[in-house]
Amino acid sequence: MGHYAKINSDNIVEQVIVAEADFIKTLSDKDSYIKTSYNTRQGKHYVPKENQDYSEESADQSKALRKNYAGIGHTYDKTRDAFISPKPFASWILNETTCTWNAPVAYPSDWDGINYKWNEDKKEWIKVD
Repeated sequence: MGHYAKINSDNIVEQVIVAEADFIKTLSDKDSYIKTSYNTRQGKHYVPKENQDYSEESADQSKALRKNYAGIGHTYDKTRDAFISPKPFASWILNETTCTWNAPVAYPSDWDGINYKWNEDKKEWIKVD
């Protein structure tokens, strides 16, 4: 069994299913389905754990597929062979290594249990009360 993302003509993920590769091959639109790895994020494969804590990288990084696990609304970029989530803010920049979005200003490093949110108008992180 594997996870497959169905993409439309604009390369947007419309659906993610679990299926056997042999089943995908029987579909009339089989070329619309692209394999994705549930345990891949930011270009790395992680050991699957029951509590979904992905802190341990897999020894076998050949299992890492397409930079990130596909989600509905993500884009499949054929050139990068990667699934990329929607851009959260106009100012954010795509990290070419991980195919994830980064704010133009780093998240505050003095994190001590304080939550921050991005303020697009000011292009800065602000504390959340």
